Amino acid sequence: MQFDWPYFFSLFSAPDFWKACVTVVELSALAWFIGMLLGFFLASAKLSASAWLRLPAAAYIWFFRSIPLLVLVVFVYNLPQLLPLTGSVLSNPFYSGLFALVVTEAAYMAEIHRGGLISVARGQKEAGRALGIGVLGLQRLIVIPQAFRISLPTLINEYITVVKLTSLVSVISLTELLTVGQRLYAQNFLVMETLGAVAVYYVLIVSLFGWLLQRLERYLDLGQRTPQTLDENAIAGLRAAQPTLPQSPRAQSVSGAPLALDLQNIHKCYGSHAVLKGIDLAVGSGQVISIIGPSGSGKTSLIRTINGLESIDQGKIVLFGEGFISAANHPNSPQIRRGVRRIGMVFQNFNLFPHRCILDNITLASLYHGASREVSEQRALALLDKVGLLAHARKYPHQLSGGQQQRVAIARALAMEPQIMLFDEPTSALDPELVGEVLKVIRELADEGMTMLIVTHEMDFAMSISDRVVFMENGVVQLDASPQAIREEAKGERVRRFMGIEVGAVSAPRPAQASVR
Repeated sequence: MQFDWPYFFSLFSAPDFWKACVTVVELSALAWFIGMLLGFFLASAKLSASAWLRLPAAAYIWFFRSIPLLVLVVFVYNLPQLLPLTGSVLSNPFYSGLFALVVTEAAYMAEIHRGGLISVARGQKEAGRALGIGVLGLQRLIVIPQAFRISLPTLINEYITVVKLTSLVSVISLTELLTVGQRLYAQNFLVMETLGAVAVYYVLIVSLFGWLLQRLERYLDLGQRTPQTLDENAIAGLRAAQPTLPQSPRAQSVSGAPLALDLQNIHKCYGSHAVLKGIDLAVGSGQVISIIGPSGSGKTSLIRTINGLESIDQGKIVLFGEGFISAANHPNSPQIRRGVRRIGMVFQNFNLFPHRCILDNITLASLYHGASREVSEQRALALLDKVGLLAHARKYPHQLSGGQQQRVAIARALAMEPQIMLFDEPTSALDPELVGEVLKVIRELADEGMTMLIVTHEMDFAMSISDRVVFMENGVVQLDASPQAIREEAKGERVRRFMGIEVGAVSAPRPAQASVR
């Protein structure tokens, strides 16, 4: 028997086929979209620390990934026999097929979403927490946008799968493409011609919607965007419109005034390993304290406890005379979140939000906390000018050098108008030639009177900028002294050996601040 080409081509003008195409598009799009939403909630539940959420989600995913879709379609369509109340909905083949597809696809998409969620770097969440953003805000503003970009290629592939799976709904007589084809070749026995046309219709649907979704993927691909450097005229216009940042006079520790920070008997363990063993540290307003010591001495753990990124097992932290952190506090308690907003944090690896431009990185937290967009953007532009990056306001983090990214991170922390700044190895991830530009910004902050704690391996910088240098080793503070005392007194001998310096071989320190207790 020869292939009947005229009949084959006539099928592409058949109204029944085009109506069936609409049904396939509606069914697949709804199943994909609803399944994607439900799948996200299942993925979040499966990643939850609560067993009451995690175990049911895991059981759902396991069960419905194990059931063949064809079996589920037939079961759902016949469910009104067991539950008569469902008959008004499930007796309709479209709704039965949609329900079965959604239930199945939610299980598959949950695993796709889970892969996206666990791919978002931990530092992204920590950066959000350091800006005082709550759990829901972290998900909405930082985690979900990044996870969706990661998952999108696989989600697009899943849509193509859903389109093809709609053919299984033909078993319950839904008038979709395969059903129309079956009815035709049952009448004329032109099986090859009819199924060939059905295949072409599926290819057309998959190609069209696959192309549209790939356009979305390319649009969201930040690597495809051209860097936008502002020209001199644009920069001049922005400078004319931006407010002048206040220059704070150097803070002095006044007798009787509360300490900026008071750490009392801080203990921290990871399992059975104690990393902080009773740390006491008093920080007066306007003081610059550098924390140095060998790797594993507890420096980073200490600084992370100060803004609540690490819980403490014993002791307490007092912020400007008010209770802030204790071993009994929940990490997301209102008290800690209020205190965190008074403390800026700059991370070793920058932790800028890659899906947002530089300007958006800086305005994100202030907008979240209720500031107007106009005020937030004006202050962000002024801060970018302060750190020498105003021309790069519309770029994305990956389009900047490491030194530039770290300066943006400093500007982002300053946008919250903190009273204390924490720096965790701010130059260790930078090439040597980029270190100077970051240290210059930190030195300017010190000259303006900002209270700062700096974990660093830049020994000359620490000795020249600090009012006090804290030397940690084996989870305890071995020495807390001025740079001059470290250079000249016998108690500084261990620190001098660690630094590899000789007496008098370092830069002159800043003028000392009024002493605190």
